[in-house]
Amino acid sequence: MKLLSQILIPQNVMLDVAVTSKKRALEQVALMFENNQGIERANVFDSLFSRERLGSTGLGSGVAIPHGRIKNIVKPSAAFVRLAQPVSFDAPDGKPVDLLLVIVVPEEATQQHLDILAEVATKLSEPSVLGALRTLEDPKAVYDLLVEDNP
Repeated sequence: MKLLSQILIPQNVMLDVAVTSKKRALEQVALMFENNQGIERANVFDSLFSRERLGSTGLGSGVAIPHGRIKNIVKPSAAFVRLAQPVSFDAPDGKPVDLLLVIVVPEEATQQHLDILAEVATKLSEPSVLGALRTLEDPKAVYDLLVEDNP
């Protein structure tokens, strides 16, 4: 995953996060971005939540790719969160979500944003990858799986 390997850092992989809703999951992600990248959590949360109001970023099969554009950041960042219990995400298949790959990009990064989303969606459509993401216990192993570049 060429693009993801440039924007996902190992510290932004959290496993078995206990939340009760989509909103709480996005709040946890926003806090992670603030703590690890210094991006103000209110900006992250507002961007992600505003995007969700336009339509769910749930893909189906328990996967969502929340994403948003943020003013005054210089480069894209990503985070992966596996939830302890799936939460409703208004996904097209109606199934709750337990795997979130979150992307934030600079406000003007239109094509790069689309390229990252396409790459991530492709990776997260592989059943073997989803199975591993749900069972691996080591955040570093999850990170390695996400950034490995396989066709």
